[in-house]
Amino acid sequence: MRSSKMVRKTKETDIALELCLDGGDIEISSGIGFFDHMLTALAMHAGFGLKLVCKGDLEVDGHHTVEDVGIVLGKAFREAVGDGKGIARYGSFYIPMDEALAFCAVDISGRPFLVFEASFPEESIGGYDSCLTKEFFRAFAFNAGITLHLRAEYGDNSHHIAEALFKACAHALRCACVKTGDKTLSTKGVL
Repeated sequence: MRSSKMVRKTKETDIALELCLDGGDIEISSGIGFFDHMLTALAMHAGFGLKLVCKGDLEVDGHHTVEDVGIVLGKAFREAVGDGKGIARYGSFYIPMDEALAFCAVDISGRPFLVFEASFPEESIGGYDSCLTKEFFRAFAFNAGITLHLRAEYGDNSHHIAEALFKACAHALRCACVKTGDKTLSTKGVL
C-alpha cells in the first residue's frame, strides 16, 4: 500500500495525519467546517484514504491551520508516492459545480510549482476565508513536490468555486497516481 503517517507539532498547530493513495477511511477534523468538507471531497474524489486531526490556533484565524494541513498533507503525499516509478505522473480534469467550472492539471515531477487563477466573490465561506484556498494548494504543492495548475474558469458563488477547485485537483491527482507498470515516466529515468 502506498501510504504515509505524519505528525507535526508547532506553537500554532498540532497535526496527525494518515494518507493512503489506494483508498481507505476518511475522517477529517480541523476545527473549520468548510475546510473539513473540502478535505473530505478531496480524499473521496481522489480515491484516497485520509485521517486528519488538527488542533490549531483558531482564536487567531484559520490561516495557520489551513496552511499547516497543506504542508503535512503534501509531505505525506510525497512519501506515499515514493520514487514515482510506474505511475501515470500526469493528470488533468475539469469539474462543473452548478454555475462554476474549475480546471486542474498536475505533474508529479519532483519540481514544485503552483499556478493558481481564481477569484472569490465572497471573502468567507462559513468560518473559512476564501483566500486560504490558494494558501492550502501552495503549501500542498511545494511540500508534495508537484507542479499544480488550478484555474476557476468562472463562477458566482465562492462555495461552488472552491469546491470545484478541490474536486478538480482530486480527480487530476487520481489520474496521475494510477499505476501503469514499472517504468518511470521520464527521459531522465527518475522523477
